[in-house]
Amino acid sequence: MSKKNYAGIPDKYARLDDAKVVLIPVPYDGTSTWGKGADKGPDAFLEASENMELFDIETRTEVYKKGVYLAPPVTENSSPEKMVEAVHKTVKNYIKQEKFVTIFGGEHSISIGTIRAFNESFEDLTVVQIDAHADLRPEYEGTTCNHACAVHEASKKTNLIQVGIRSMDISELDHMDENQVYWAHDLYEDWMDDAIGQMTPNVFITIDLDAFDPSIMPSTGTPEPGGIFWYETLEFLKLMFKKKNVVGFDIVELNPNENEKSSDFLAAKLYYKMLSYKFRYLNRNEEDEDDE
Repeated sequence: MSKKNYAGIPDKYARLDDAKVVLIPVPYDGTSTWGKGADKGPDAFLEASENMELFDIETRTEVYKKGVYLAPPVTENSSPEKMVEAVHKTVKNYIKQEKFVTIFGGEHSISIGTIRAFNESFEDLTVVQIDAHADLRPEYEGTTCNHACAVHEASKKTNLIQVGIRSMDISELDHMDENQVYWAHDLYEDWMDDAIGQMTPNVFITIDLDAFDPSIMPSTGTPEPGGIFWYETLEFLKLMFKKKNVVGFDIVELNPNENEKSSDFLAAKLYYKMLSYKFRYLNRNEEDEDDE
């Protein structure tokens, strides 16, 4: 079976040597504790991407022409620790090749290795976590590489900002800087500017799709009521790409449902939107000040 390209793009835009973007699928679901199926997320995301229009109306761009290389998936699943090591090694390898590295999971535990690789590669890193859950436990179910521990290491070693949180264990308060938490129930008018002001120049974004309200993203492992919506999320993302150097991102926790395709398509559009913003605002200092 021949290898497919991301979104069915022509081969000339899909070669590693020429591509500015690398997309790494990580179909891992080894530690999820309720809704299983995140290991099927990358395939569902890629299938939806093949059925997506590739002209972004808002930015008036076709960002796929920057080149998107679909890397072989990271399939290590013998243990959570070995998966994290494999993701870390793979991500760091492509960062060293000066690619804009993106990752699609899989459950949120894949972000441990991803964030570690970016933190080792970029100085003074801010991690922006958009998520329903705090994911700050030092250990869960006998491992530090559980999905419930996804940003614990980041909370100790990076500048962590959390957005959309609405579910957590009380023990996680010990590892949380509430001055840099934007609770889902308390997102006020100017919160985006406040959050941007807390970020260092280099930013990595990790998006757990359960951050979205389940009315628009039902197909995720642990849907939580009261989530964020599409356009407010895009507004925040656009601000980050305009004002900061977003060095990479991951998207996790798509748990596809054969009878509900809108979630797959949301994930596909979200990924493409983020690429569109990245390259639209890559030379943001040269942009007109009134460019919204």
